[in-house]
Amino acid sequence: MKIPNGHEVIQLFEQFSPKGLAMEGDKIGLQIGRLNKKVERIMIALDVLENVIDEAIEKNVQLIIAHHPIIYRPLKNLLTDSVQGKIIEKLLKHDIAVYAAHTNLDVATGGVNDLLAEALELENTEVLVPTFETILKKLVVFVPVSHAEEIRRVLGNAGAGFIGNYSHCSFSGSGTGRFLPGENTNPFVGEAGRLEEVEEVRLETVVPESILKKTITAMIKAHPYEEVAYDVYPLENKGEVLGLGRIGKVPEMTLEEFAEKVKKTLDVSHVRVVGDLSAKVKKVAVLGGDGNKYFMNAKYQGADVYVTGDIYYHTAHDAMMQGLNMIDPGHNVEKVMKKGLSAILQKMCQDSGFAIEIFPSEENTDPFQFL
Repeated sequence: MKIPNGHEVIQLFEQFSPKGLAMEGDKIGLQIGRLNKKVERIMIALDVLENVIDEAIEKNVQLIIAHHPIIYRPLKNLLTDSVQGKIIEKLLKHDIAVYAAHTNLDVATGGVNDLLAEALELENTEVLVPTFETILKKLVVFVPVSHAEEIRRVLGNAGAGFIGNYSHCSFSGSGTGRFLPGENTNPFVGEAGRLEEVEEVRLETVVPESILKKTITAMIKAHPYEEVAYDVYPLENKGEVLGLGRIGKVPEMTLEEFAEKVKKTLDVSHVRVVGDLSAKVKKVAVLGGDGNKYFMNAKYQGADVYVTGDIYYHTAHDAMMQGLNMIDPGHNVEKVMKKGLSAILQKMCQDSGFAIEIFPSEENTDPFQFL
């Protein structure tokens, strides 16, 4: 096990939550500090407030990965006697870097909205608001029969060959490979200056464009040949559709019963409810954060209730007129990402051989109190 630097951890994290999934103009990525340092302790936070920073200092954290950006609007100045300036000064003095993953973490498979859907026990979930479609490529590589199984395994483990809920999908065909090694070569089979024929396997698989370079690198590293023969083709096949929010089904219950479930599973003391409390609920849409402008997406997809935060007064009226029930548990329920992301990233680091501790912030950053 090795102690990674910040760049290595973030490269791994961005395989899970790529920057390209973020909504246009979103403030994501490294916002404060540096990544060219050893990182042994990472804290996952919803917000980066002073109490969270004090917690990070106390726990000797080198990197905070936060859902909400600490810098959202451009800074005109950095005054250390201001509240924001004091916070940033404290981070810099203790060499704590802050990386923000906002809407890309909302959209990512396994991200905020999947974690909310999982907490609410939604079944057969689909994307509520499509924002991104994965571009697929066909990767073809020619490999000697003796190494075909190893290359299949390497490609699958790198993320190639995913079709729906199936992984490690590939196709093989046999044939004869021919090559003439030139001077100063060290061929795996044959010798320089002599035409060689080898029984080879043609392996084909699909690869998301976002991980194509990584997949090819892994394949070349495992391949026995000095010069690897491979082809990449564009595909018109539709890839995985990603986006904001999720919609799925629950066992039938009343709106009042489901509201109680929301309170319990999302750990909130109060929710705001729009609609008839005796109405039946079977299909549920959920979108973390402020989902006001997407309530008609929930209506069009047949949701009986839409769970989202920060519901506006007039949005509630509009939903009532459309016959859509709504539940507002607050913006802070996105805190589910703290434990969820900690577990996901810890496993990714462990699988990569990184000696690192990743844990959720325990500080409360909800600005609201209910009396």
